[in-house]
Amino acid sequence: MIYLLDSNFFIQSHRDTYPLDVVVSFWKKFKTLAINGTLISIDKVSQELNPSSHPDELAQWCCGELPSGFFKETDTNQVVAEYQKIMQWAVNKSNHYLPGAITEFISSTEADAFLIAYALANKNNITIVTHESSNPNIKKKIKIPEVCNDFGIKFCTTIQMFRELKETF
Repeated sequence: MIYLLDSNFFIQSHRDTYPLDVVVSFWKKFKTLAINGTLISIDKVSQELNPSSHPDELAQWCCGELPSGFFKETDTNQVVAEYQKIMQWAVNKSNHYLPGAITEFISSTEADAFLIAYALANKNNITIVTHESSNPNIKKKIKIPEVCNDFGIKFCTTIQMFRELKETF
């Protein structure tokens, strides 16, 4: 199984639970799992983590510590075809989600839809790791779990991932 990391995996881990300067063993384990290909992410997540105007400590760590190829390209024919299916799904949900939620979700600068499309293109091998939780009644934001549920894509939290991998640190 390969675990595909959402932006919030990095951000919440660094800011809230496992700061780079405090929980060094977390980041060492993460790097090891990235090197062996168990953990990956996509280029759109990298763009969200690396603001060109002001890269922070997390962005610098990602650039300096993660292996080349960790952030997978999403401009492949296979991913783009799946992305179009995800866009159609979002448009078809206009009777549930507010227009702003759909506009945000389908924005080409947002990673979520591309993350799901990448997982869909590699459905048998990929589990998305996100801190988002399912809330089918929410109307103001399209959350990753709702789309995953409709497309049969596996997802889990960071702790669930480590438990599935039987990793400790």
